Amino acid sequence: MQPSKSWLSCIWSFLDALTLNPVGHVPSNQHLLRPQESIIPTPKNPVFTPPYPPTDRPPADVAIKCDYSAMTKYGWEPCNVPNDRECWLRNVQTRRRIDIRTNYETYWPKGVLRKYTLDVNQQDWAPDGVAFVNGSGFNGQYPGPWIQACWGDDIEITVRNHLWWNGTTVHWHGIRQLNSVEMDGVNAVTQCPIAPGQEFTYKFKAIQYGSSWYHSHYSLQYPDGMAGPMTIYGPSSSGYDYAIEPFLMTDWNHRSAFQDWSYSVPQRQRPKMTNILINGKGRFISKNPKFPVGQPPRYTQVFERGKRYLLRLINTSLDTTFVFSIDGHNVSVIGADFVPIEPYNTSSVLVGIGQRYHVVIEANPLVPSPAGNYWIRTVPAEGCSDFDGTPDVRTGVIRYDARSTEDPPEAPNTFPLECSDEPYDKLKPVLKWKVDPPTEKSNLGFYAVGLQNTSGFPYNPESPWFNRWTAYLAPLWLNFSHPTINNLAPPGGQYPGYLDVTSSNHTEGSWVYMVISGRPIKNTTGVIFPPAAHPIHLHGHDFALLAQSKDLYPGDLNKVNLTLTNPPRRDVVLLPAQGYIVIAFKADNPGVWLLHCHIAWHASSGLGLQVAENVDRIKIAPETRKAIDETCKQWDAWVGVKENRWAGAPINEFQDDSGV
Repeated sequence: MQPSKSWLSCIWSFLDALTLNPVGHVPSNQHLLRPQESIIPTPKNPVFTPPYPPTDRPPADVAIKCDYSAMTKYGWEPCNVPNDRECWLRNVQTRRRIDIRTNYETYWPKGVLRKYTLDVNQQDWAPDGVAFVNGSGFNGQYPGPWIQACWGDDIEITVRNHLWWNGTTVHWHGIRQLNSVEMDGVNAVTQCPIAPGQEFTYKFKAIQYGSSWYHSHYSLQYPDGMAGPMTIYGPSSSGYDYAIEPFLMTDWNHRSAFQDWSYSVPQRQRPKMTNILINGKGRFISKNPKFPVGQPPRYTQVFERGKRYLLRLINTSLDTTFVFSIDGHNVSVIGADFVPIEPYNTSSVLVGIGQRYHVVIEANPLVPSPAGNYWIRTVPAEGCSDFDGTPDVRTGVIRYDARSTEDPPEAPNTFPLECSDEPYDKLKPVLKWKVDPPTEKSNLGFYAVGLQNTSGFPYNPESPWFNRWTAYLAPLWLNFSHPTINNLAPPGGQYPGYLDVTSSNHTEGSWVYMVISGRPIKNTTGVIFPPAAHPIHLHGHDFALLAQSKDLYPGDLNKVNLTLTNPPRRDVVLLPAQGYIVIAFKADNPGVWLLHCHIAWHASSGLGLQVAENVDRIKIAPETRKAIDETCKQWDAWVGVKENRWAGAPINEFQDDSGV
């Protein structure tokens, strides 16, 4: 008699419970045993090269191998192949898989330690043929070096500051930093800035997988060149043959964002952007025929017909939401931020600042091109961009013949340009969440985004008519020398209003709700609400997006149709102009987490707040605490010397924005 399929499943489940499984967060009261050697099939060595571009790219010094050798003796082997990218590792003994449906918030494979060094330097740029002086960058290149790791790896990155007049910190955008808030890289929140001539080593675990970027979180540094791509290799919800290196799209200026900021404050004008780059390449259209600009090579990729390519789209802009498209092609969207989603097809993708999308494109054009060439377009979204003139949105080329040098014909796809996120109902996570409905005992916060007139301490420069963005008690302002993590008030304790700390204790794993509106929620005085959309980013968590609307918040959460079963999930969401969003996250990561608008002008103006989550449960290792304290001592010693600062500015004028 043959056993039933369900009976076999029980046997495999029982064996799985007995198999030593070296992944994250195994309950401590489990006693795991190895089965007899005679029943263990020989697994393949779980060391493999993750998907890369075809031919000889990337060079050998860039390619890495995912290394799970520590799991070999327990029966694990690789299983990620072009037609099954959902699988990552499988156990030949129990048939268990670590794959796209594994709960990465509680389980991850055991990888290896990867170390990187980032040197921060003054840097002049000319990515579009026009000189930009007094910029800054990582390792002398823009974008910065490609940081790569595999799901479950430990990552150590030493940042060395060689700047002349400024400190720095580096934030690892979207990385959850589970139980490692001190490594989030936000000056004045999780650490003091790294002083010139000093260094700091960030250490964290890659429990998520997908694409992101790293960038300075020190004032307005990242638009000046301090940004780079980061890839955590893992499974995907769709098959593909090759993966293209990360695709960083950004707006660009020919002058420092610090310079723009100092101009915008007294003039009360929003600075305008100049150009668009892809992976540090662009072409500038000169307005003056007497001063032509040299035209650098365009960003180019070569496709092989019939193959499927994974593109990692990342918007690293200061001020611009983009609509990405490739003429004559549709794409299948398979991931949003660090969250794999059910695939859907589209002719274009809206990518807000800080957002990332994984898309798969089939190299089978829908329309012919005489030479097999097609434009890559990054079009600024209407209402979420502001350029001085009209930049060339044809920012790259797809070629089917590597020998061709012809420009593609003009045959753009048809798509809307309205500033928004991708359609709400399309963003369906593969790993489903069920969010508890709010109750009277739920932690619920209301936040209205507007402009507030500010003057006096701590805001600089002082001006009775300058309005700053705010989302909570006052425009955010942070003291570089006194990071919040070093100055925690007890639960329910008081912080200065300008620190914008929303604080309370929560039951482990309970849901925290935030209603964020572009119009007043309650009676508000001294705040105006202009129609502006804001890409809102939360550190330390993926949040569930329970509602997103262009309408006026109805004033009562019970009147909002909340999506509680498998809502969209991500770490950056667009707050529609004068609309509202409702987000929720699980209180399972003690820390002080920044929530802010990712338009750099708005963040510098004060559009942010701090979420103090179960701060009495923060645990920092003694050696890390020592490093944090030493960094603050080094910063205070440097900033206290007037001659160290740009133009010898007096100490009370050193910081002229929120700090982030």
